[in-house]
Amino acid sequence: MIDLSDSYTQAIIAAAIGATLVGAIGGFLTEIGPWYRSLRNPAWKPPDWAFGPIWTVILVLVTIAAAKGWVAAPDETARQAIVISFAVNGLLNIGWNLFFFKLRRPDWALIEVAFLWFSILTMIIVLLPFSVEAALYVAPYLVWVSIAALLNRKIVLLNQPFGGVEPPRT
Repeated sequence: MIDLSDSYTQAIIAAAIGATLVGAIGGFLTEIGPWYRSLRNPAWKPPDWAFGPIWTVILVLVTIAAAKGWVAAPDETARQAIVISFAVNGLLNIGWNLFFFKLRRPDWALIEVAFLWFSILTMIIVLLPFSVEAALYVAPYLVWVSIAALLNRKIVLLNQPFGGVEPPRT
C-alpha cells in the first residue's frame, strides 16, 4: 500500500502531475502534418517514432529529480527555488512546441530553445546543493535538448525563410 502521507510520495505525485501536464500540452501542440513532413531534415535526425519514448523517459527522470530534490531540500526557500525552476522549465518546454509546431516558426523556436537549455541547467544548479542524485537525473534532459537545439538549427538553415513562406520542396 502507498503511504500518501509520506513526503516523497506526495512530491512524486505532484511532480508526475506537472510532468504529465507538460507532456500532454506539448503533445497537443505538436502537429505532425503536411507542413512538418515537408521540412527538409538532416540525415542524422532521429526517426519520428523515437521522440515519444525519449520524451517519456526524460519526463520520468525529471519527475524523480523533482521529488528527490524536494525531499532533500533543507527548507521552504530551497523547495520554492526547485518549484520555480521546474515550473519555468515546463513553460519553456511547452513554448518550444508552440513556436515550432503550432506557429510553424522553427526560427523562433531556435531562439526559445536557448532559454529552455538554460532553464534545464538552472534546474541542475538548483538541485545540486541538496541532491547530486537529483541533479544527475536531469542531465539526460540537458543532453537531449542540446541535440534538439542542433537539429532545430539545422532545420532552420535548410528551410528558411519562415513566417508565411512555405519551405522549399526537394
